Amino acid sequence: MSAVKIIDFQNSTVLTSTSSVEPERRLSGAPEQSLQNMYASAAKDLLSGTWSSEVGKWSVDYSQRHEFCYLIKGHIVLADEDGEESTFKAGDAFVIPVGFKGSWEVIEPVSKYYVIYNVA
Repeated sequence: MSAVKIIDFQNSTVLTSTSSVEPERRLSGAPEQSLQNMYASAAKDLLSGTWSSEVGKWSVDYSQRHEFCYLIKGHIVLADEDGEESTFKAGDAFVIPVGFKGSWEVIEPVSKYYVIYNVA
């Protein structure tokens, strides 16, 4: 039996995948995004890694997941369905709870560490 290994984000060899926000979710711009999913539990209900995005705005629906974020760089604004805004910059940490719906706007190119817990 081999020992369970620690995942070191700084020395990861995980390949980066790139994508664009789906056209039906875009509210402004057409931001390119990149993702390095460093960890996935066996059940795929817990994910962790790094993510980055160019400037833009899109709708989000967290009806089936919680997400912890720590911004490495950049500036974002999250707005809920009622229009209440939360602004975050590099060095900030926050949790988006299951059930949140609204928009994610990247004001300055952003990178973050994330931990996602899928509830469904």
